[in-house]
Amino acid sequence: MAKAVYQRNQKVWVESVGAWAVIERVVPIWARGFEEPVRVTYDVGLGREFHAHELKPEQDGADTLAEDGTHWRLLRARNKWQTPEDCAHHPYPGSYPVVVTDANDWGGWRVPGAEYDRDPSKIEAQARLIASAPRLLAIARKLLEIVDEAPQDAPPVIRALATDAGNIERYLREIPAVDDPAAGVAASVQAA
Repeated sequence: MAKAVYQRNQKVWVESVGAWAVIERVVPIWARGFEEPVRVTYDVGLGREFHAHELKPEQDGADTLAEDGTHWRLLRARNKWQTPEDCAHHPYPGSYPVVVTDANDWGGWRVPGAEYDRDPSKIEAQARLIASAPRLLAIARKLLEIVDEAPQDAPPVIRALATDAGNIERYLREIPAVDDPAAGVAASVQAA
């Protein structure tokens, strides 16, 4: 059985042609007696249909491993409320970005359709930033490591960046206090 790897309106690199293209149609090939398609091809408007192994996604390098080993990746979801013609001003008409932080393609970050429609470029940039967050955190940690090994050898600008990275690291590791009225009363009684 075959499953669709790419979605309609997704930008892909067509390896055999050496060009970027947008998937115009996902074409499932059905066979009698099977509940799912036996093969899926993709029409990208280049004169023939391509198989998934001939295409590469635009965000291929954006897959990142979080600390727990799961992938953070940028996917595209179909816009249920607007047709591609109604939202031709969007970067990818008919879809919106979804950042998935779970191996099962659920969990993560999504945005309401009305908010996406208001400023699609801003939302696309936010999605890429969120999907890249684990890699950016890894860079910050590496910077901290390098400066911690020999702080006297690091230039002042790099030490300042390492201090900022350390502050961000502490902020990410902090567990917020619980807003529990009973806990506040107990703490104030103990203080008295």
